[in-house]
Amino acid sequence: MNSLLHRILDISPVWVYLVVGLLVFVEDAIFVGFVVPGETAAVLGGVAASQGHVELAVMIVLVVVAAIVGDSVGYEVGKQVGPRLLGISLLDRHRGRLDKAQGYLARRGGWAVFLGRFTAFFRAVMPALAGTSRMPYRRFLAFNAAGGIVWGTTFVVLGFVAGNSYEVVAKTVGRDLAIGVAVLVVLGLIVWKVRESRGERKLEADYEAAHEQD
Repeated sequence: MNSLLHRILDISPVWVYLVVGLLVFVEDAIFVGFVVPGETAAVLGGVAASQGHVELAVMIVLVVVAAIVGDSVGYEVGKQVGPRLLGISLLDRHRGRLDKAQGYLARRGGWAVFLGRFTAFFRAVMPALAGTSRMPYRRFLAFNAAGGIVWGTTFVVLGFVAGNSYEVVAKTVGRDLAIGVAVLVVLGLIVWKVRESRGERKLEADYEAAHEQD
């Protein structure tokens, strides 16, 4: 954590804003969320703000705007080329989750757009699926903006609080123990992500097994 903070502080504030905003935008634009850590970028933006390297309010606004605009681009891509895009072979391994996302969108409508922002896979695909389904853009934008505001503010503030908390713990009990606590938190996040990934793989395996029987 200490090394990470120093690396962030070594970067010019302009580049911190640019990189964080770009990662959030690209993650949301269309399916790139599989590899681009937009959520992580938002948290790191908050960490940078906790050190006074960038302005917290500016970082929040930047992340929120990047999320909303990125989703809008994803919506437009889905509206224009959605069926062809969904049919590409590169997405075959994700068919189970895509079907789940489409079903969720059909059932929940705008709320799927809002709630989908808080799940990595749904965040990457929901805007394009909304465009493909021809959801009215005004409705999409309303739920997209609400989700972007809540999501962006939450994760930037989480990074801000985490950065400040680390410094408080480090001053109180020493940096070695603070680093130990940070490592435990990271391990907990890794375990959670591994379990989430296993659940997604099981869903895809069940989907493939069901279609093999057809």
